[in-house]
Formats: sequence, structure tokens, C-alpha cells
Amino acid sequence: MTTAPLENPVFRGYLLVLFALLIVAGVLLMVLRFAFGKNIAHAWQAYRGWLIMIPLVFAALFFGRTTTIVFFTLLAIAAFTEFARATGLYRDWWMTGVVILGIVAVGVVSFMDAPDTHIHGWYGMLMALPVYAVAAILMVPIFRDRAKGQIQPIALAMLGFIYIGWMFGHLAFLANARNAYGYLLFLLFAVPLNDVAAFTFGRLFGGRRFRPNISPNKTWAGAIGAFVVSMIVL
Repeated sequence: MTTAPLENPVFRGYLLVLFALLIVAGVLLMVLRFAFGKNIAHAWQAYRGWLIMIPLVFAALFFGRTTTIVFFTLLAIAAFTEFARATGLYRDWWMTGVVILGIVAVGVVSFMDAPDTHIHGWYGMLMALPVYAVAAILMVPIFRDRAKGQIQPIALAMLGFIYIGWMFGHLAFLANARNAYGYLLFLLFAVPLNDVAAFTFGRLFGGRRFRPNISPNKTWAGAIGAFVVSMIVL
């Protein structure tokens, strides 16, 4: 990552594009609300989240590799904490603590140089971390001498680490890439664009619900529209 982000054309380009996208999305929501009388409560909640997230990511990138790794590590911990609260795992501090330590380990190996090299990021250890994390999770019932009712917290802890901590932790590792701005900011551009496309197509064309028991506001039209727009962007 360059030490002068504002001199980097990729950083400047995405800065303009993403803030323009926020403006366009805000105008679109207002049009749908006041011109078409659509219910935008769910979309407005997501939009407010992006209003916070996009500036935070740009700020982390602006201050460099270390700040970016710390930011995404903290974000992964926050996401896992929400997952733990939603599933009830949060009441089990042993399991929760082990997963949080595993997420911190992802951030640490993302920051470290690979042994005997000058390459930022210990990729080999990043790939091996799930093995160590799963082993640590499986050791928790042994340390506290408890067998009954342990399958569910073990499964939730494994899922939380792999799906949220480790996979999301790859964003922190991308801070080591030569084209870190391009990779990270493209993701930051593609995800809200997908949300905007899904909401717009869903509200304009309506239709059958996509998965009503999982996400009752999603429609087939929105899902197809978001897929098409995402493929065009790629």
C-alpha cells in the first residue's frame, strides 16, 4: 500500500465513485419513497450503515496497512459478537473467548512477515489457522470437564470462526497486496451496488418472494437484478 493514498489514482477514483454512489442511492431512496410511495424502511437502515462503513474503510486505508489490518480485525470481532448474541453462543464465554482469540490471531498473522522472507503477511499460517482454532474449540469441553450439551456450542463456535473470523479476516490480509486499494475498494463498491440493485429491481418489479423464511423482503426480481448488475460490474 502506498504511503500517499491521495496520489494513487485507484484510491482517488474509488473515493469519487463510492461517494457518488452514496448520493445516487440516497436520491433513489427518496424518489421511491415520495414519488412511488414505496416502503424503504429496510433499505434506509442498510443505507445508513453504508454511510458509516464507507468513510470508515477509506479512513483505515488512508492511514496505511497497519490501520487497515486492525480495522478489519475489529470489524470481524464485532461481526462475530453479533453472531454469538443472535445464536446464544455469547452466554458461553469459554467458546466465545477462544473464537475471539482466533480472530485476533488472524489479524496478527496478517500483520507479520512470513518467516525468512520480507513479504508482509504470513500466508501459510493464515491457511493453517482453522486447524488450530478448531482444535482449541474442541479442547474447551475437556478443560472444563463437561460433555453434556456441548455439540451445539462447538458447532456454533466453529462456524463463527470459519465463516466470520477466518473468511472475513482475508480482508485484513489483502492489506498486504500490491494492489490493496484495488482489491478492497472494489469489494466496498460491489457490495453496496449489489444492495442498491436488489432493492431497486425488487421494488420496481415486485413479484414472488425469494426466501420468505430467511429474508422476507427479498424477491426473485431483486435477486436476479442484483445478479445481473454484479456480473456486469465484474
